[in-house]
Amino acid sequence: MPNRSTDALFQLVKSLEKSEKRNFKLFVKRNSSSENLKTIQLFDALDRMSEYDEPALLKKNRSISKQQLSNLKAQLYRQILSSLRIIRDEDNIDMRLHEQIDYARILYNKGLYLQSLKALDRLKDIARAHHQVSYLQQALFFEKKIEAMYITRSMQNRAEQISQEADEVSNTLSLINRLSNLSLQLYSWYIQHGHARNENDIKSIRLFFDTSMPPEASHARGFYERLYYYQSHCWYAFIRIDFLQYYRYSQRWVDLFEKHPEMIAVETASYIKGLHNLASAHFDLLNHEKLAETIRVFEKFARTKLVTQNDNNRILTYQYLYTARINLYFLQGTFHKGLLMVPHLEEMLKEYGLYLDTHRVLVFYYKIACLYFGSGDNEKAIDYLNRIINQKSGLRSDLQCYARLLHLIAHYELGNFDLLEYLIKSVYRYMSKMESLSKVEEEMFAFLRRSFHVGAHALKPEFERLLNKLRKYENNPLERRAFAYLDVISWLESKIHNVNVQDVIRERYKRRARKADVTGNNQIS
Repeated sequence: MPNRSTDALFQLVKSLEKSEKRNFKLFVKRNSSSENLKTIQLFDALDRMSEYDEPALLKKNRSISKQQLSNLKAQLYRQILSSLRIIRDEDNIDMRLHEQIDYARILYNKGLYLQSLKALDRLKDIARAHHQVSYLQQALFFEKKIEAMYITRSMQNRAEQISQEADEVSNTLSLINRLSNLSLQLYSWYIQHGHARNENDIKSIRLFFDTSMPPEASHARGFYERLYYYQSHCWYAFIRIDFLQYYRYSQRWVDLFEKHPEMIAVETASYIKGLHNLASAHFDLLNHEKLAETIRVFEKFARTKLVTQNDNNRILTYQYLYTARINLYFLQGTFHKGLLMVPHLEEMLKEYGLYLDTHRVLVFYYKIACLYFGSGDNEKAIDYLNRIINQKSGLRSDLQCYARLLHLIAHYELGNFDLLEYLIKSVYRYMSKMESLSKVEEEMFAFLRRSFHVGAHALKPEFERLLNKLRKYENNPLERRAFAYLDVISWLESKIHNVNVQDVIRERYKRRARKADVTGNNQIS
């Protein structure tokens, strides 16, 4: 079957809105050469296709030969980007700054050096207002070039001032670069491995963090320095499953944008990511009220033009809002409400499949599987877990491990004992190979092996014994990972009381809510 994600031009055409398509055709028809008319023909052909299929494309468009196609596609790709640049110009701070650089260059080439310097001054003012340090560096570099080659007499002590500015900008950029590298490398570690698996992981990630964090970073006051500083601490805490620190730095991440509201339009995707991490932190700390509050803030922001008129921001917001809502259903034990979202989720995964990264899709599959498992539909849970198990992406080895473990438990629930002996050995080998076996998981495997030889009448005491054993590990930092991925405590309680997992969680949620009400009333009185 043709793979629609393999052709970059096809992806670009399919991402266009109606107004953008109309603008593109007006842009191309300004010079109606035969070559341009062929690119429009190619554009229309791609626009009509639901999947990219090159043989079918050539068959239906006889005027385009196979030899011409590659050059036509390259020309069409450039024309689409050029047309988009025109209509997106005012929406993007980078484009505004590039425009000022272009103006300065044009004036310089005309020999109008003082006017060129004025354009660079405007650029610097805009760049400083939006913390765009790299553009300051470009402007200063250009200024030095003009001052070194021509006597402009623009002001006294110009050389000293430019040199000092350049040194300050260079030092700032160096710190931003080191912090952004650290943040990216920590996030990459998490995407590959997930949470820390053992003491060795914790020691190695701590050593890397301590040696990579610039000592002056904690005193920096610039927007981007603070942003990457908070992000680095955020990923570091999340990897170590220190959810309290994860929450603190996620909150600081969001607060930074609240202090610099002008930067929300400049770094919208990063603001969205910050809200996502804050919502995730509330979920990890079991704070349903704060999670619901963050979702309301997120939903309000999702209705702004920054989201509705930008494809990337809209897709990111959809992903993270769905995740946050599912997490709230988990906390409240209302899995049946979460299941009502699954058709919409599937539709989103299909509609935006070109733009979603594999990691995010795997997370959605796991959360959907947990919804079905918690509501008692183990067969549907297995269907979604198989999508993860069959994915050969090399990402999230932790998710692969726990998908297999939950897959095993779902088969246990269905009574597929003919498969279980093989699955137990297979999953045990896989998790051992990945160095993912904790004491909690060892206990679970031992229980599952024993359960083959225990009659149905004796299973309840076995569940109770396992529950008592696992409760001892709940506050162990090295065992926290297992509970973060799989709520085995709720599963065991559901087996003991003969109810679904969501019923156990729902009752626990009600008890917390009643306790919060009593505490609140006492404080008021």
